Amino acid sequence: MALATALTGTLTACESSATAQGTARTPTTARSGVVAAQETRLAELAQQDVDAGAPGIVVRVDKGDGHVIEIARQAPWTRADHTLAASDAFRMGSNTKTMVATVVLQLVAEHRIQLTDPVEKWLPGLVPNGSAITLRMLLNHTSGLFNYTQDPDVLKAFTGQDSRAWTPRELIAAGVRHDPLFAPGTDYTYSNTNYVALGLVAEKATGHTLGDLIQQRIAEPLRLKNTYLATGTGTATGPNTKIGTGTGTGTGTAKSPALAHGYEPDADRIAPLLPPYAPAGTAFAGPARSAGYVDTTWINSSTQWAAGGMVSTARDWARFDSALLSGRLLPPAQLKEMKTTVAEEAEIPNRRYGLGLEKVVTPCGTVWGHNGQVPGYSSEDYTDATGRRTVSVFTTTIFGIAKPETAAANQALVNAAVSTMLDKPIPTTPPSAPTDS
Repeated sequence: MALATALTGTLTACESSATAQGTARTPTTARSGVVAAQETRLAELAQQDVDAGAPGIVVRVDKGDGHVIEIARQAPWTRADHTLAASDAFRMGSNTKTMVATVVLQLVAEHRIQLTDPVEKWLPGLVPNGSAITLRMLLNHTSGLFNYTQDPDVLKAFTGQDSRAWTPRELIAAGVRHDPLFAPGTDYTYSNTNYVALGLVAEKATGHTLGDLIQQRIAEPLRLKNTYLATGTGTATGPNTKIGTGTGTGTGTAKSPALAHGYEPDADRIAPLLPPYAPAGTAFAGPARSAGYVDTTWINSSTQWAAGGMVSTARDWARFDSALLSGRLLPPAQLKEMKTTVAEEAEIPNRRYGLGLEKVVTPCGTVWGHNGQVPGYSSEDYTDATGRRTVSVFTTTIFGIAKPETAAANQALVNAAVSTMLDKPIPTTPPSAPTDS
């Protein structure tokens, strides 16, 4: 979402070698054996990721044929905090943008707002040059607005060094006090400022909080019992609690899963992993843990909101992705708009950005989804064009998988999971580590 948007590698899933595991045309009588082999290989790769330095991994693959693979692996030192399970809740980071975009496009379908509406119409005086920036530009990151999470003051709160809560309007103000990066509609740059503005537009157009809109329009119809918008820190780790305080958060239920603990490298170890814009001394706050990590689970989430504040489970998010791509949440016209893409950065030519949804072209085929990073949590979630197949890879760190050897292990796991989802051979050649931009 902020510090780590450049850490996501390029999906290189698939290979055609005869020695690779799996096949796209396996006879029905052998399906169980193939699935078992795929699950075994994914479990091996997840363990290799942990052995390389990742604190914890959750993998979920639904092949759309009744076979679901769920795997959880964690470093031994993390068990004192929490026993990781595939059903645990995670902070979803920028995957939130897909849900927010879905709500916005539902409002478009209801003629409450239009993609061509200028921001100024809904948020008068809040965004400079708002009369030239449309809602579509916010959705596909072509507004030119500076990313507020790169503002030094917000960055202190994002990393937990400053515990005060931020309001959405304060986040936008932090973004727009920096010069725009380009004229509206002329280029692409990923900016969380766009989605905080969209959250405010949705609230203004409906009179409801964003958290309530997501619950009423997405979570409740799809029975996503463990999915909600968090805006605070929370105080408990028990299985019957939900984190988050303040307007628009979810409410706990007896079946709410535990929140997986998240970790980041300590101040000494994180310095060489930070992006160039991070000020000297940037580090994450939290209780010290083994292996040079700090526990970032309870960092205040008010800096995330519509840009990255969702909490969910792998199963819930797969259900959402499936419903979205299969047309259950949006009319055809709005789903087509969502899948109309623009080019992202030149160094990731296989990725294109739609309206809150990424299109990723892999050697296996095209997948749709998003990724997310907030303190202590990284996630990649994809589905095929029909929504029938889904995959999620959750990691309990951002920068713990930034070192070359850990990054390569994590990318190998993501590639294998995507290959398995698409019923393609799992690559046997390890990928090179993703490079920072």
